[in-house]
Amino acid sequence: MTYYVYIMTNNSGTLYVGVTNDLIRRVAEHKSGATKGFTSRYKMTRLVYFEMGGDALAAIEREKQIKGWIRRRKIALVAAQNPKWKDLSAFDCPAEPSAKV
Repeated sequence: MTYYVYIMTNNSGTLYVGVTNDLIRRVAEHKSGATKGFTSRYKMTRLVYFEMGGDALAAIEREKQIKGWIRRRKIALVAAQNPKWKDLSAFDCPAEPSAKV
């Protein structure tokens, strides 16, 4: 099974880091506001970064690692892979991003 660590943002530049085993479903939930909480309250609608991997525990650890970073480091991570901060939820990005969990 594939696991994803991902970063969502909104028009204000707020960042959300998450982990899932179904990126398409999870992004759709964020965009629709289906799940109550931070992402619906702050309207996290743009997928700007993701990593793929095959180990659930490694993905969870990576999510925790990124969440622990200061904002500037998270921004640098996104900018390195997605310099224009395009919404990747159209999945027009490479099938295998350079970063692996």
